[in-house]
Amino acid sequence: MTTKSTAAERPRAAAEPGMLVLLCLAAWAIPGAGHLWMGRRQKGLVFLLALPAMFLIGLLLHGRIFPFDLSEPLVALAAVANVCAGAPWMIGRMLDAGGGTVTAATYEYGNCFLIVTGLLNVLVIFDAFDIGMGRK
Repeated sequence: MTTKSTAAERPRAAAEPGMLVLLCLAAWAIPGAGHLWMGRRQKGLVFLLALPAMFLIGLLLHGRIFPFDLSEPLVALAAVANVCAGAPWMIGRMLDAGGGTVTAATYEYGNCFLIVTGLLNVLVIFDAFDIGMGRK
C-alpha cells in the first residue's frame, strides 16, 4: 500500500534558502541569534548568555585561543573549534586575550571551556537550521 504525503503532512520550510544562510551566519556570529530571529526567545536567551559566559570562563581560567597551525593537527582542530564560537572569539582576538598560561593549574580546564563553547555553538547553529527548515 502506497501512501501519498499531502502538503500539510510534509514539513514546510519556514525560510527561503537565502534566508537560511543568513540565519546560520547570524547564529554563528552571535550565539542564540538564530533562535531569537525565529521567535524562540527562551532558547535564544539561554544560548546568548551561556555560550559567551563559557568562553569568558575559559579565558579567566587562563585558557588559550589556539592559532591556526597546520603542522600540529590537534592545534588546528582546536583553532577551528575556537572560531566556531563566533563573536566571543572575535572579541577575544581583538582584545588579544587568550594567550594561555601553560603553568596555570587551570590551563587545561580553560582550554576545554573555550573549545566546547565553539562546538556547542555548532550544535546551536544546526538546531536553528532545523527549525528554519521546519523540521522542529
